[in-house]
Amino acid sequence: MNPLKKLAGETVIYGFTTILGRFVNWLLVPLYAGIFAASEYGIVINLMSYTALLVVLLTYGTETGFFRFATQENRNNVFSTLMSSLSVTTLLFLFLTLFFLTDLSVFLDVQEHKEYLILLIVTIAIDVISSIPFALLRLESRPIRFGIIKLLNIGINIGLNLFFLLCCPFLEKKGMHVPFFDPQGGILYIFISYLVASVVTFLMLLPYFLKFHFYFSFKLLKEILNYSFPILIVSLAGKVNLQGDKIMMPKILGQVMSQEEALAMTGIYGANYKLALVMYIFTQGFRFAFEPFFFNYSKNEDSKKVYRQVFLYFTGFGLIIFLGVMYWIDIIKFFVRRPQYYAGIIIVPWVLLANLFQGMYYSLSLWYKLTDKTIYGAYMAIAGSVITVSMNFILLPRIGFMGSAYAVFTCFLVMCVLSLILGHRFYRIDYDIRKIIFYFLLAVVFYFAGRYITFDNPWVTCLARTPLLMVFVLIFLKREMKFLFTGNFIRKVFSKR
Repeated sequence: MNPLKKLAGETVIYGFTTILGRFVNWLLVPLYAGIFAASEYGIVINLMSYTALLVVLLTYGTETGFFRFATQENRNNVFSTLMSSLSVTTLLFLFLTLFFLTDLSVFLDVQEHKEYLILLIVTIAIDVISSIPFALLRLESRPIRFGIIKLLNIGINIGLNLFFLLCCPFLEKKGMHVPFFDPQGGILYIFISYLVASVVTFLMLLPYFLKFHFYFSFKLLKEILNYSFPILIVSLAGKVNLQGDKIMMPKILGQVMSQEEALAMTGIYGANYKLALVMYIFTQGFRFAFEPFFFNYSKNEDSKKVYRQVFLYFTGFGLIIFLGVMYWIDIIKFFVRRPQYYAGIIIVPWVLLANLFQGMYYSLSLWYKLTDKTIYGAYMAIAGSVITVSMNFILLPRIGFMGSAYAVFTCFLVMCVLSLILGHRFYRIDYDIRKIIFYFLLAVVFYFAGRYITFDNPWVTCLARTPLLMVFVLIFLKREMKFLFTGNFIRKVFSKR
């Protein structure tokens, strides 16, 4: 098989399963928002944010290390060494967290619901142990099996959520008692669903654990850890940039208001944050496609010209998505269902732009991988983390969750600018910065113009704004993609060939 076709096919599968997982979590938002009060949903948002950070910390970059060393060393030795290391550190994590469970529950403000933590701790442990077998599937080019296991995980999770949160309460109301269901269980069933899905995933990966015989080399582990440490720093900093606001919010706001109010703020922020998922899907889809393209095309003479065009197109379509979401926000907001959550709508434009800048950063930052200057990736990620943490500390007590929205926006904007400046020095590409600034300013003008179009009926409001979106689309396409309007292109599209 053509290696490029193989790469493209695998990219589609890996990208699809990753994006689908995010999309399913997005679809669960209206379910949670419709059932739980903002303070309850805030607990979920807060604990899940810790989960994302802990999984990165406990795998300590070994997934990438596995790819690097399994292609150069004996695969069995690398797999077994890493699994042994991860097993020991994960067991240590389990022991320490369960031993200090009471203290942890107090710190996380769930002292009355320690069962949430127990379920989450076990889920994290299973996900960490499963990381290397998943990496093995990718190394052995088994995207179909990888995709099936991932899709099954997603299906079980959403299926159990629907069963426990919709089906069981419905049956109880109809007088049909479900023996293992507690009507007062609430968000407990969210964590049960995640745990069961992880257990089933682990069982499906079990054959890959058993096919390797035991081997452990401290020397090999040291080499892998030395290689993986910078990657760990980048990954941790990246998670802080994405999850730090949800982690910090209950603690910081809890100093100036009641803990219930602080958790409610976290829930409102987290629910509305997910309204920007359409931009995340766009940027992630682009990332999955562009990263292999970037490396494969880098030796072509016109590579920099193509990268320049791609970056401009990406920015333009990202701004189109931004305007589309904001023009239809009066309808989209019903996604979170309860009016209690509508107060957080004001964060959406900032989060949308933050996600766009994140995608632009990914596009701009491939230079440091191409030039083997990966240390700069760590520097930029750390700079973003410093901005995220400091701005949240300063702004959250003063302006509430808007402080977090400003922080994530500033974080990715600064990282984007830093990457542009450093990339210009080490791998110069003359991007159309003037054009990009022009389209950003034009999008801002169109955004504020749309805000002045309001009617009592939200559908009428959104429909009335849509012609403005079409005008922006036409301006961009006519200026930057003129070939779309040529007779030759139109004939090719409608050709019977």
